[in-house]
Amino acid sequence: MATLKELRDERLRKLEDLKQLGVNPYPAKAERTHNNRSIHADFTSLEGQEVGVVGRIVSIRKFGKIAFIIIKDDSDELQLLWRFDEAATADRANSELLLNDITLLDAGDFVEAAGKVIKTQTGEDSVEVQKLRLLTKSLRPMPTTHDGFTNKEVRLRRRYIDTNVNSDVFQRYIRRSNFWKATRDFLNEDGFTEINIPVLENTAGGADANPFITHMDALDQDFYLRISHELPLKRLLVAGYEKVFDIGPRFRNENYSDEHLPEHVAMEWYWAYADWEKGMELTERLVRTIADRTWGTRQFKLLNEQEIDLGTDDQHWPRISFVNVIRDHYGLDVFSCTLEEVQDQLKQHGLEVEKQDNRARGIDKLWKKVRGTLAGPAFLVDIPTFLQPLAKTQPGRPELTEQFNLLLGGSELCKAYSELNDPVDQLNRFLEQQAMRDAGDDEAQMLDIDYVEALEYAMPPACGFGFSERLFWVLEGVTAREGVPFPQLRSEVDEVTKGVYPEVFGS
Repeated sequence: MATLKELRDERLRKLEDLKQLGVNPYPAKAERTHNNRSIHADFTSLEGQEVGVVGRIVSIRKFGKIAFIIIKDDSDELQLLWRFDEAATADRANSELLLNDITLLDAGDFVEAAGKVIKTQTGEDSVEVQKLRLLTKSLRPMPTTHDGFTNKEVRLRRRYIDTNVNSDVFQRYIRRSNFWKATRDFLNEDGFTEINIPVLENTAGGADANPFITHMDALDQDFYLRISHELPLKRLLVAGYEKVFDIGPRFRNENYSDEHLPEHVAMEWYWAYADWEKGMELTERLVRTIADRTWGTRQFKLLNEQEIDLGTDDQHWPRISFVNVIRDHYGLDVFSCTLEEVQDQLKQHGLEVEKQDNRARGIDKLWKKVRGTLAGPAFLVDIPTFLQPLAKTQPGRPELTEQFNLLLGGSELCKAYSELNDPVDQLNRFLEQQAMRDAGDDEAQMLDIDYVEALEYAMPPACGFGFSERLFWVLEGVTAREGVPFPQLRSEVDEVTKGVYPEVFGS
């Protein structure tokens, strides 16, 4: 079996032969009148007509004076029927080839074909080639799953191959695109305005997370890559906008897991004059609409084997009390229990006890152990104020916030609450969070005095909501790294690549 270097050397030889013929193997222009799917879908009306099609060669079969070439574009595969014609000519300067040149073509090359739509004797929808142009000469063969292209690490590093040989992976990122399109369309239809906000921030706020730090030379100042969209969007409520949202990347300098990536896409919306009850109703409509438009179903079997049903439009998702869950599973009162009691429960349930743990972090760990058993959909409510420094408290129950988190597949996939707009209360909560940071909690929120100042100009009552693409990963039934096209990986160059490029890596 030929090595990659041998196969590549052979294609480099063909590349030179093409150039000797006067063929440009990498022209800039391509002509296409129809995609491949439309040839099949509209065959009856297209039969006998001249069309132009393009695609990557999947296979080549030659039988004497006739050849069959299968090409693939992003819509479908299509067969080209190429017959020998003594009178045929080729404009080499236009990258045209003759059937006699077919040995210079390989699977993986991109070509353009012009000809009539026909049906072969075997009943195959085809284009009978009158002119064939080379659009791109490939120097490496595209592997297949039969070649062993199943190693997860290799698939993640060369996703551009993965999407070619695994149609389900290719379609996954179409659905990912549809997921965000459905999100954007729903919010636009509901009267929200999309306003993009900065990625670089003076203070990283809006979530409990460790930020990435970068330096801006122009200002000679360190900035944080945003961990949340929240505080800038709420400043826009102060600015007079009433329904705003943003979709874009956020960055959290934390470890990889099946549910988390340090970089991921997220969406947050903020709605003036709405509270958490209106937010829950909107969330139900939003998530169901996304499911309808992305997958065409509301029933899902998840990666963890849980089965969920998002229900019909007239159904409301149940509510689960955070306080009651901790009491019922661990016998703890979240308001009066001590750090020692929390740590004792962590040990009893096989959870890690870290030196920098505080009571809030410990209680959150206990909750997450229970959370994994809850399929949902349901709303988590009765979240203590000390766990959420940006939410309003429930009337008559200042120890609890007006916050809801969407429970789905053992995870909290959406977080929302009635926004705190009391600048004095907000400052006090920031001071509490800053004290936690000073005590060693790197994920506690930073004190953002500029945001407090903005609140002093008055922000209307509002509800805010956010989810990341983890919602997509869960409903798609994949891990985080499988859910994005190009996850960050440790930089490596394999030995085969080093051997192929001696001019870069040495002999």
